[in-house]
Amino acid sequence: MPPKSIIELPAYSPELNPVENLWQYLRSHYWSNRSYDGYDDLREAACESWQVVCLDTELIRSICRCSYVERNNLL
Repeated sequence: MPPKSIIELPAYSPELNPVENLWQYLRSHYWSNRSYDGYDDLREAACESWQVVCLDTELIRSICRCSYVERNNLL
């Protein structure tokens, strides 16, 4: 396996940060167009959806895939 290296990104570039794709996925598939009775219900929904999505490694790979990382053989 080749050694891993750090890719420096511009100071403000959320579109290049793979986790931003995960947040967008969670917002669009689990958190949008819903109403919650209070903070505790919102927190519970967030935790449940996080666990469902993050336990599916293939889904995470597809959501967070970045061509610039693959080109540099970092995964």
